[in-house]
Amino acid sequence: MEDNIIKIEVEDRSGELHLIEGPTDMNLNLMEILKAHELDVEGTCGGMALCASCHCYINSNHQLAEASEDEEDMLDQAFFVEDNSRLSCQIRLEKSLDGLKVKLAPVSD
Repeated sequence: MEDNIIKIEVEDRSGELHLIEGPTDMNLNLMEILKAHELDVEGTCGGMALCASCHCYINSNHQLAEASEDEEDMLDQAFFVEDNSRLSCQIRLEKSLDGLKVKLAPVSD
């Protein structure tokens, strides 16, 4: 495996698991790699933490950067928020996230 590729396990909204890979040397965020693998993530604001359409749950014990105030504000307005909720657009792909497990949050009707 290349040094700059990490594996991420994603549970989609129907409970299906997907093992995807993402490069750590292109300054991509998790939302971008989810979209590249055609998973059901909108990212309406383009990754600016201005919406919560990329809301996900972190289901592994990886150390992530602290959520910014903007991300916290958006999560305060999102539906189905849990203690492990994050906006995938705010999570940069880096080596330390190899093996990350995420679940896509449900969308409101």
